[in-house]
Amino acid sequence: MLPVRIISHFNPDTLHSNPAFSQVIAVESPAKMIYIGGQNAVSRDGKIVGEDLATQSVRALENVLTALESVGANQENVVKLTIYVRQDQPLEQAFSSAQRVWGAHPTTISVVVVSGFANPQFLIEIDAVAAVEA
Repeated sequence: MLPVRIISHFNPDTLHSNPAFSQVIAVESPAKMIYIGGQNAVSRDGKIVGEDLATQSVRALENVLTALESVGANQENVVKLTIYVRQDQPLEQAFSSAQRVWGAHPTTISVVVVSGFANPQFLIEIDAVAAVEA
């Protein structure tokens, strides 16, 4: 894996602090930026994995990790996750599943509740931005 010396995590004293995420991440130049497109709970052969949010969260994050690994990065290199969850789903299922797969890598994170996805069987979609040394 590549070193991540170019990434610094900050949690200002005046903002809420949580071990699951960082409030601010700074990336020093020069850096190679990596953008991972929205990942759903889809297997390599295109089949949807799981019918519940917990299972789909695990698979979507595994797909993010696979995409990162394909360019020599891992979750330590991620500076931003955006997680889209269908509005009728219990968010706590996604959070607990995410912690098991993602581990103790507190990136910045946004969670957006949406009415639906292009495929109505999708319950979650996750995209990521990462940085590695150039």
